[in-house]
Amino acid sequence: MLTILSEIRLFLLLLPFLKGAYASNINITDCFIQFRYNANQSLDASGLVNGNGGNVSSLDIMNAVGFTYQICLSQCGSGTQNPTWANISQQFGAWLLPYLALISQLPFGARHRVDNLMSAILTVGSPVLAGYSMILTILNANWISRRFDNLSFPNTKDAVRILISLQQNPLRISNEDSLLSSLVVLPNNDDWWPTIADFLDYTHTWSIASVTSVAWVVVAYLLTVASSLSDVSSNINSNGQGTGSAWLWLIPIVIGWLQLSPKCDYARVRKAMDNADAMAFVATDDGVVVKAADLSERRAVSIDTNMENPSSPDEMLTPPVFNYARAIPWSQSAEDVFDAFRIASNNTKIHKPVTTCAKWKNANRRDFIEPDNRRGNASEVNAYCRPPRYAVRSPWATGMFFRMFVASLLPLALQWATTGAAVLVVYFTPTVGLGCRSLGYLIYGAFATTVWAMLVMSSVLSHYTSSYSDRPRSPFSSITICLARVVSNLLRWGGKLVAIVNAIWIIAAGMLQFTSIYDNCYCNSSVLGRGAQYAYDIVVVDGLDLNQTKAAWFGALALAGSTSLGFIFYMNLLTDLVPI
Repeated sequence: MLTILSEIRLFLLLLPFLKGAYASNINITDCFIQFRYNANQSLDASGLVNGNGGNVSSLDIMNAVGFTYQICLSQCGSGTQNPTWANISQQFGAWLLPYLALISQLPFGARHRVDNLMSAILTVGSPVLAGYSMILTILNANWISRRFDNLSFPNTKDAVRILISLQQNPLRISNEDSLLSSLVVLPNNDDWWPTIADFLDYTHTWSIASVTSVAWVVVAYLLTVASSLSDVSSNINSNGQGTGSAWLWLIPIVIGWLQLSPKCDYARVRKAMDNADAMAFVATDDGVVVKAADLSERRAVSIDTNMENPSSPDEMLTPPVFNYARAIPWSQSAEDVFDAFRIASNNTKIHKPVTTCAKWKNANRRDFIEPDNRRGNASEVNAYCRPPRYAVRSPWATGMFFRMFVASLLPLALQWATTGAAVLVVYFTPTVGLGCRSLGYLIYGAFATTVWAMLVMSSVLSHYTSSYSDRPRSPFSSITICLARVVSNLLRWGGKLVAIVNAIWIIAAGMLQFTSIYDNCYCNSSVLGRGAQYAYDIVVVDGLDLNQTKAAWFGALALAGSTSLGFIFYMNLLTDLVPI
């Protein structure tokens, strides 16, 4: 956050020097008034236009409000309008600064500062990715919660809480030396599950400061919008409503993470898992129960942030925006735990004890399983949780791709509703048409969507290579896996690079608009959309019919605001179903 603000201050300091480097300063308004005066003297209306871009007659020259692009160039040159520094500071403080401050309320928690910075850049560079990671986190939590609902085995509710809490960490499940089977079956581990679940049950993000920050941004946005709508003609080209709409996605994203309260504090989660090591027991071949830490260095449930060959390096990073890389392997690990509980639950339903030669002991209480029914040696404990031999374990969790598809819909809608609102504001601001300002927002939306597509595809390919790299394969499949790994790395590196450029660009785009750099003949004439031959520049807006512009600004506010509220409403519906 400090780095971003430092870059903005440096940009403002260097701006006067940058202006002189690329073009001379002009005053298009004075240039137009002088041209119109000369035209009135000569009764030559060539090049003058009315509010709709139509030619004016020689009798109506003084009512002209603009001139054609070619005349603008010939009379004013290709320079840029002088900026008004009072307007720059006012627009920046009202429209952009509150959002930049709100970035600090995003959840971080990584081990290294550079990873926290990268998570902020990814969020700003691709709101689609941030929303996708958030929705997918909730959908995965709902999915695993529903799967455990019908199981009648001890500790299932606590198992769900633990799995959901570990979505922000590289979850690893191991049944080496009967670790997972013992953790699920043995009554000695009945204290492990609720204790770890309680360790991980903390609220990390909600605070008075975070609520105040969100409220400040909302109030600032509403006040500045009300001010701009009350006087549309004031600073019409440097007005920041487009910038405010383009950044409006940040409010529902921050509120969503605050509601979800992800357990992304690496130090705190690491401490909780270390405490678990001393509490877990494991069965041995002779039936003696010993502490798992005395038997093996591995753990049944662990967060491995130092893995030498992870499926994706981003999986190791705890900020929740990186859940896009963790969602697939986490789902597979969660399903491994579920399968162990499911098979054990099925065995208890048919009153089958762990020890093969023992008889089932009836409990004195309903829905209670006697601890003696859950004791046995390592092979018996393993068999009690082992799926049938004919069952083929898929590397993709049940319904994973459907959840990924659903998780993509609303973030894409949020991204393009806010970006589209920004485009609407500047598109229908005279001169109407596609210009430099609207193209800047379209570039931001396109790059944000591209980053999301690249990184999600990278996560799919990285999981594919990780799942099939240890299996017997033909030379052809080896080449395929190697190629998939290379493509995955290229997509991840490329996606992050585009995100960095896009994050810088959306900040710069707002600053460029506030500093009047877009106020030149080319940008003000909407040459991009109309073409040089038909482009024109509306210079005088006083007395001009701005009903279309007002309608577009109101429509943009409704589009961005309703979609943001819809995102928050949908988040409330989903989080209500998550047992956190």
